[in-house]
Amino acid sequence: MPRVVSAVLLAALALAAAFTVDAAHAQTAAALPDWSGVWQMQGPTVFDRATVQPPNGQTGQPGVREFPPYTKEWEAIYQRNIELVREGRFPDPISACGIPHGFPRIMNVPDVYEFAVTRDAVYILAENGPGILRIYTDGRTHPPAEELWPTYTGASIGHWEGDTLVFTTISLKGSSSNDVIVDRTGLVLSDASHATTRMRKLDDKTIEAQMTIEDDKALTRPWLVTKRYGKQPPGTWAWDYSCGENNRNPVTTSGKTLTLGPDGKPLDRVTE
Repeated sequence: MPRVVSAVLLAALALAAAFTVDAAHAQTAAALPDWSGVWQMQGPTVFDRATVQPPNGQTGQPGVREFPPYTKEWEAIYQRNIELVREGRFPDPISACGIPHGFPRIMNVPDVYEFAVTRDAVYILAENGPGILRIYTDGRTHPPAEELWPTYTGASIGHWEGDTLVFTTISLKGSSSNDVIVDRTGLVLSDASHATTRMRKLDDKTIEAQMTIEDDKALTRPWLVTKRYGKQPPGTWAWDYSCGENNRNPVTTSGKTLTLGPDGKPLDRVTE
């Protein structure tokens, strides 16, 4: 009989523990902020608008640049990229199609976003794709070093501080293989870059993301960049937008990227 009582007691304790965990999860889910709807980044695709020169400059325009705290070596790399932009020969990997924007560029794309907030993860869905950033908030840690390899969006884990999502992103590709840039002014980071992002809703119409980017190879100190996203009218659609074939951006022999018009001929002036 004592064994039966012990078994019943253990079962009751297990049930109570499971109920407590479920209740805690339910409470956590109920406390999550409402980031529903469709959102769009405010301003052009200049990554660090706080330092861009000229102040109204846009990516792809000759001479436009930002001022991250680059080391001398990486400032020289950026200067070379700026000159390539001036010559119309800066290669944006996205033009090759099918390549993810990567982090942090995924936070800086022109088309709309959706933010899926769940109990165990937050998903940033960029319409301009392919673009998905997964942020796990279920209490896990980053994988051990031997299980990591550099990827476009890296590995992100986070937690909630009140209504603010705080997440860290590591294991990024960087520009080592020339297939990741930060924006079309020529900004690049190394494969040592990582970031801590604080993301919150400022008001019903605005979400803000403050990224502190660190890079022992490319930067002399942490680089703080703030992006904001405005909520779009109810009923706005986010479409499945991605480039699967490079039939819009042929590249000339000199390295210039062209755009084709409806007739299949380049819209750009070709002088070669």
